[in-house]
Amino acid sequence: MVKKLVAKKLKSVGIDSQLSATIRDSAEQIWLAGLGAFAKAQEEGTRVYDALIREGEAIQKKTRKVTEDKVTEMAAKATGTWDKLEQVFENRVARSLNSLGVPTKADVEQLAKRVTELKAEVEKLNRGAAKATKPASAAKPVRRAPKAAPKAAPRAAA
Repeated sequence: MVKKLVAKKLKSVGIDSQLSATIRDSAEQIWLAGLGAFAKAQEEGTRVYDALIREGEAIQKKTRKVTEDKVTEMAAKATGTWDKLEQVFENRVARSLNSLGVPTKADVEQLAKRVTELKAEVEKLNRGAAKATKPASAAKPVRRAPKAAPKAAPRAAA
């Protein structure tokens, strides 16, 4: 029985030593792979770093362009909306003033034009009237007799 236990122990020790050897080999390979990766990263680090910078700049340019386009688009929409709002406000104010009887700008301009036309007509009529009255008065001047001096009041008797 002791022989069997010793054989079993030797067998299990052999399996354990194979397993530990395999683990040791794997750990060593992992360690070597890590060292290789580190060495490769040091060699190519600058090149990879520069490539990452170029990619970042390209993405930043695209992002800025898209952002600027969106801002321009939104500004155009806001301006259009503001113009519509302003027009609605002007129309409502005009309706309110009209309902109160306040003349519009067009009404005032039309009235000013009519006043100018009437002024021209009046001046034309005044010139015509002046021409018509001048010859008649120039032909025969009218003289008026001077007024007599008031008579002196009679003196009271002393």
